[in-house]
Amino acid sequence: MSKNGKIGSRRAFLKTLGAIGAGSMFASVAPLVNASDKTADPAGLPLRPFGKTGVDVPILALGGVLDMSDLLIFRQAFKMGVRYWDTADGYGWGKNEKAIGKYFAKFPEDRKKVFLVTKAGTSDPRELTEKLNTSFERMNTSYIDLYFIHYVKNVAKELTREVKAWAEKAKAEGKIRFFGFSAHKNMENSMLGAAKLGWIDGIMMSYNYRLMVKDEMKRAVDACAKAGIGLTAMKTQAAFSANFYAQIGSKSDESLGMTESFINKGYSAEQAKLKVVWENPQIASICSAMPNMTILQANVAAALNKQKLSWHDKQLLEEYSHQTASGYCAGCADICEAAVDVAVPISDIMRYSMYLNSYGDRDKALTLFNALPTDIKANIGRADYSKAEKCCPQKIKIGKVLKNLTEDLS
Repeated sequence: MSKNGKIGSRRAFLKTLGAIGAGSMFASVAPLVNASDKTADPAGLPLRPFGKTGVDVPILALGGVLDMSDLLIFRQAFKMGVRYWDTADGYGWGKNEKAIGKYFAKFPEDRKKVFLVTKAGTSDPRELTEKLNTSFERMNTSYIDLYFIHYVKNVAKELTREVKAWAEKAKAEGKIRFFGFSAHKNMENSMLGAAKLGWIDGIMMSYNYRLMVKDEMKRAVDACAKAGIGLTAMKTQAAFSANFYAQIGSKSDESLGMTESFINKGYSAEQAKLKVVWENPQIASICSAMPNMTILQANVAAALNKQKLSWHDKQLLEEYSHQTASGYCAGCADICEAAVDVAVPISDIMRYSMYLNSYGDRDKALTLFNALPTDIKANIGRADYSKAEKCCPQKIKIGKVLKNLTEDLS
């Protein structure tokens, strides 16, 4: 996340903090009660089994793009029990991995206590080896606990026999302990496909109050749980881009009374969105971007909060989800992209808009957009999106979104 994104997140969160009160939001309370939770680690954060790996992980993982200036966040996260750290070889053009390496250089004894995850955006075995070795060097480590292929879109094409052989060899050599992938679009298909393979240890996927109620996602999560695959939820806040997906006539969380209702119970809407995900024991951990100490403390407080969300709380989240649906892309790319007359990666471009408009990370959005092939960029402006908009479950004004993004990033 860009520094501007960090500032924006901090301001928004501090505004909520002022309303709720630091004493309530950061209160030290008993661990979240869940039958699947293991005894908490020495720092007190609840643990859950990560699939069939035999490893228990904290229910909260440190994500986001941190750099050398954020070592204090790594240190405080470790002390608070957030010892599942997620990164990728491309986060911050390698700066995130280098920051972790600097931390381990300063606190080498902490390495064996951290469940370390990194990713590589390739399914080519030779490139996987190169990228893994680079990650070792950057992070001052000789092994990775969980190694992901970043952003898998098609299990059959990307999780090949060659990739399986590579993963088995890397495990045998002690370079990685477990192997899996992350998924941003057509997630349910990828999860169902992985559950049938028998050799995937973990998956990180978008999973939140908007997606977890969908029948397709429920089936995918159940299949992975039965296959013993550890699941990590990301994008749990499911940010609504009202400023970007304009003119949809939706209500805000304030007008629905959601924020006030949660605040009266001693937690914020952001914390409630984490809590509702943790209520599913099939989710081992939530990976959350925590770019500052305020959000880190609030997320840890939510993980330690034993109070269950009420039926009314969940109804508020469901109503908010319905009211703001056309401001959120659910990643069901196989629906919209098949309805367009030329090749346009609609779901990918929607994700770029999320980085720009929800996270305030223009640099990342611009980098990803500029990496699109020239012919694909040309298709964006000439495609007919009318059929795609009609079949979009979220009722997103796809043509308008893509047109605006192209203009904003040109």
